[in-house]
Amino acid sequence: MLAPDLDQRLDALAADFQRRDPFRHAVIEGFFDAQTAQQLLAQFPAFERGNARDENGEIGNKSTVERIRELGPAYAALDDLVQSPAFLARLSRLTGIPDLRYDPHYFGGGTHENRNGQDLDAHVDFNRHPVEPWHRRLNLIVYLNPEWHDSWGGSLELHTDPRSPDDRVTRITPLFNRGVIFETTEWSWHGFERIEVPSGHAGVTRRSIALYFYTTERPAEELAPTHSTIYVERPLPARFHAGHTLSEDDVAELRNLVARRDQHNQRLYRDISQLNAQLEESRRALESGVVGRLRYYARRLLARVR
Repeated sequence: MLAPDLDQRLDALAADFQRRDPFRHAVIEGFFDAQTAQQLLAQFPAFERGNARDENGEIGNKSTVERIRELGPAYAALDDLVQSPAFLARLSRLTGIPDLRYDPHYFGGGTHENRNGQDLDAHVDFNRHPVEPWHRRLNLIVYLNPEWHDSWGGSLELHTDPRSPDDRVTRITPLFNRGVIFETTEWSWHGFERIEVPSGHAGVTRRSIALYFYTTERPAEELAPTHSTIYVERPLPARFHAGHTLSEDDVAELRNLVARRDQHNQRLYRDISQLNAQLEESRRALESGVVGRLRYYARRLLARVR
């Protein structure tokens, strides 16, 4: 399924991966052999088949299918490929990361389709597998877009630090059969700008296959407390400055940015409320029974003594 000359290119790709500009990554032109790439495009699922609910629970312009094996023979063969020892050994040779593990659940991965109007704020990914005791280490994305231009938005952006005014961005156009592999760390910031496909290309969407890989251990300098995906909201566009007269498009964009920030805050409040509820439930469980009651009365006694 892979390009016939991929093994011959691995050493050069490994050198690219180690450059750390802005973090470790490599771009792999012609990732699959030509026939496989065409079959994966032909069997790519319809938008309506996937999950299009965003992190706020609303229907959006991104659709994902995690169970890729059910999409057709090409995707079943891909699933067989990416879990094979030979393929994982290739990834280790390219990245220098040993003992990589395939994710049979495809959490967050699988096929991704993004329609006009969709964007993705700069973020670092969740760092632990939701079920297994694994560290997330690599993202491998292969694009299936026969035509794409950076001016349409949607190009992958790798950031040095989206919170910094000196943030530098490396842009990678999501062209057909182009693979991008990059490390997943606390500094692997990435995203893409709003997709705005010209009217002459109506119906064109951004399609990709996302594969994530894990290890049971990771270097001490890369360790961090377990977290979900961390986003950085987009800053105001450069055109907003003192003396600028707002147009209708400017006002619409400002309202969108404020709404996104409000949604992000509401999501954080929900997460905190859920954590508080879990803590209260745990506390009630601890205070039930004889031992729990003794602990409760001991706390009351200490409070009186103080």
